[in-house]
Parts: sequence; C-alpha cells; structure tokens
Amino acid sequence: MMEAMTIPVQLRSPCPPGACICGRDPLLETPGADLRILLLTRQEEKLLLDRLENLKDLADLKHMQRKIFDQLGLRVDIAPGFNEVRTMRGIAIQIDDLPGLCRKTRQSIPAAIRRGLDKNPQIAFDLLNSHDLLRDA
Repeated sequence: MMEAMTIPVQLRSPCPPGACICGRDPLLETPGADLRILLLTRQEEKLLLDRLENLKDLADLKHMQRKIFDQLGLRVDIAPGFNEVRTMRGIAIQIDDLPGLCRKTRQSIPAAIRRGLDKNPQIAFDLLNSHDLLRDA
C-alpha cells in the first residue's frame, strides 16, 4: 500500500535571545494558533522583499497585499499619510501587530515597498489617485 507522504514544514528559525520581541515561542505553545507567519523563513523573506521592490503597477501591489494576507495572515495597509504627501515617506504603510512577526521583518516590508514605489513612481501616483487626492491635478 502507498503511505501518505508528509513534507516537513520548515518554520522560521528563532531570533537570538533578547534581539527580538516577536513572541515566537509563546505562539508555538498556543494550541490552535495561526502559525502561517512562521512559514516566512529568512530565505522566503528575501524573495518577498525582492518581489516588493520590483512592483509593476498598483494592481500588482494590491495583489501582493492579498497574497501576503492569504499566505501569512499579515495585513499590510498602504494609504496616503495624514499630512501632505511630498515624498514616498508621506505614504503610510501599516502592518498589523501579529505574534510571531520578527521585528526586522516588520521594518523591512515597508522599506521594500517604499523602494518599489521609488523605482516606479507611477504606482504612488495611482495610489494617491485611488484615494482621490489628485482629482484636480
């Protein structure tokens, strides 16, 4: 008879003690917890950041937001900031506080998105326009 093959799931390795406040260990100890964020290994994170730096258009950015949520359970909200938007820093990128999300990853995802917007400013203009900020321009 054929036995079911199980592919071992590779989880993100723990951060050095005291270097991060991600809460990885309590998350692993919680029965029924959503462990999808721990599937983002350091190698997968590099691929994700590279993909975010090379966005094609606003639809691609929205697609990546959905994909990040579906696969990792991580919500990334991108919108014009509260004050005037003069540079890419004026675009607010919020990441939900999620147990298991490494502090460095929490910082590197918005940085990669901003680098992608810098490479392709049309995405930022389309984002502003989708929030009705350039209607009179």
